[in-house]
Amino acid sequence: MALDPLEWIVIGVIVVVIFLWGPAKIPELARSLGRAKKEFDNAKKEIENPSGALLQAASQASPGPAQMSADDMLIQTAKRMGITTEGKTREQITNEMVAKTAPGNQETQTQ
Repeated sequence: MALDPLEWIVIGVIVVVIFLWGPAKIPELARSLGRAKKEFDNAKKEIENPSGALLQAASQASPGPAQMSADDMLIQTAKRMGITTEGKTREQITNEMVAKTAPGNQETQTQ
């Protein structure tokens, strides 16, 4: 049973990798590739769902979300977006946030 040329190439690449980096470096190389893939996947998720990244960034701000009420989180997020919250109901603040993040909004396109 003869080996195909592609199989010889794969075997050759494996042998070259072992000679260049040694058997002790191969697991470290695999971990680095795993970390790079994880970072790539995280960046891809942020691009696909930017609002999720905004919520994650807001949740990492102090104080933690476990210590804040939903109203406090809403007000804090609205203030970060440049929306005044004084004298407004929760619904009004939410509507302004939605309007500001709408795709046709001129303010978000010029920033």
